This record gives sequence, structure tokens and C-alpha cells, in this order.
Amino acid sequence: MTKISVFTTMTNPEKRQDPYMEAINCYKDLGDELIIVGDDWPDEFKWDHIGKTFQKGFDECTGDWVIRMDLDYFFHEKDLGKIRTFLNSNSNQPAIAFPQYQFFTPERFQVKTKICVALNKKLFPDIKLNGGGDLCLPTLNNEIILNVSVPQARFPIYQYDSMFRTKEVIKKDRGRFARAWFREFNDWGDRGGDSDDEAFDAWFNMIKSRYRLHTNRISIDSHPIYIKEKLKMLNQDQFGYDAFGLKNNTNRKIKDYIKGYKNRYLD
Repeated sequence: MTKISVFTTMTNPEKRQDPYMEAINCYKDLGDELIIVGDDWPDEFKWDHIGKTFQKGFDECTGDWVIRMDLDYFFHEKDLGKIRTFLNSNSNQPAIAFPQYQFFTPERFQVKTKICVALNKKLFPDIKLNGGGDLCLPTLNNEIILNVSVPQARFPIYQYDSMFRTKEVIKKDRGRFARAWFREFNDWGDRGGDSDDEAFDAWFNMIKSRYRLHTNRISIDSHPIYIKEKLKMLNQDQFGYDAFGLKNNTNRKIKDYIKGYKNRYLD
């Protein structure tokens, strides 16, 4: 029988307002082993710490397949058995890619990308999580494992981003990640600047541009069972309530809907 390990990173989840209890319940149903790393994550860090922490999680897993999940990642309960079957039927592949449904508010999403989160440790134990611009994408023999080079599952990851966080928590989080980026690359890029306010403003401008592409609609009752009640209890201080005003102040154009349809059904 194929053993599935799931690992995630978790650092002060209550303070950071992560949906960690709900996520853990999902991961326990998904896998045969759950590994949690990141409890020693410093408040101020260097960017490569992300990949190093991911690598620690991968290395500690003992399963045939390892699935990396951020705390805002969920699978739907109806897909868990199908995922296991899909992994079994592709046991000779180094990885499996899954479509990523990105949510800012509960009623709409975009298919952000297809992400390689399931890694075949049994046949490819030398996989590293050190690739790409973020220094944490999976690599094999020093080459990034691209989603187009591996089987693509049809079972989406539901990604809830900062939906359950307040503005103050997001500001602090964006600030520390912006400073970590600068320490690594000596460039603020699109991260804003040194202060929490600058980092938040840069993040929110990115959110504005992406939210236009959230053209796919969904009811709360269609979300994974693990997160439904938390979605129903969102309040106006939390980002996911109305994306800090964007829900009722975003004008979508026909081209946004065309792109959303293409990303979901054609790409």
C-alpha cells in the first residue's frame, strides 16, 4: 500500500491567524503521516530560509509520496480517494501537479497556476526544494520540476491566502517577508519597501490586479467541508469578508472573464 506523507510549515498560527486546525484535519484525512515544521521560524529571516524549511519537512517524511501543503491549502474531501488513486497510477513519475484555486473572498476564485506539490520520494529521494525565484520550488538534478513535464491531476488545491487575517496582521507579515526578500536579493522588487505600510501597499496593489481575474463563482457550501464554517463566520475586520472593499468596487471586463475561462478550462 502506498504511504502518503503530508508536511506543512506552522509558525505562531493563532497570532498569524492561520486556519491551522481546519488545515490539520484536512491533512490527516489526506495522508498517512503528517509532519509539521517551522516552529523555530524567526520573526526576521533571510529568504532562503523558506526553501530550507520546506526541505526539512520533505526530509522528515517517510512516505512513498510527499505532499507539501501551506496552511492555507486545502483539498476537497470528495477528492481525497481520487488523489491517492492518481498517485498510485503515476508511481513512476517524480511529481504530480494540481490546479490551484486562489480565493480572496469565498464566492469567487481564479485558477492561479498548476503547482507541483506531490513529490515521489520513493523513486526520487534526491528531490530538493530550492528552485525558482522563490528558492523553494522542487528540483531534480538541479533542474526545476515543471508542471508541464509531469502528470496534471484535475483535483484542485483550494488556496485561501490571507482570507482570515486582519489588516494589522497582514501588514506585519508582508513587512517581514519584504525585508527577508531584500536581505536575500538586495532589491525590493515588487515587495514595496522596508516598512510594514510600504509592504502592505505593494501587496494590496497586487491583490487589486489579481482580484479582477477572480471570475469563477462558487457557493460556500461547495468549499471543502473542513473550512466551510470558518468561511461563514468571516467578519468585516478580516480580509476575506470583502477583500478590504474590493468585493463591491472591482469592475471586471470581458477580457478578464475570457482569461478566467481559459485558465480554468483550456490551459
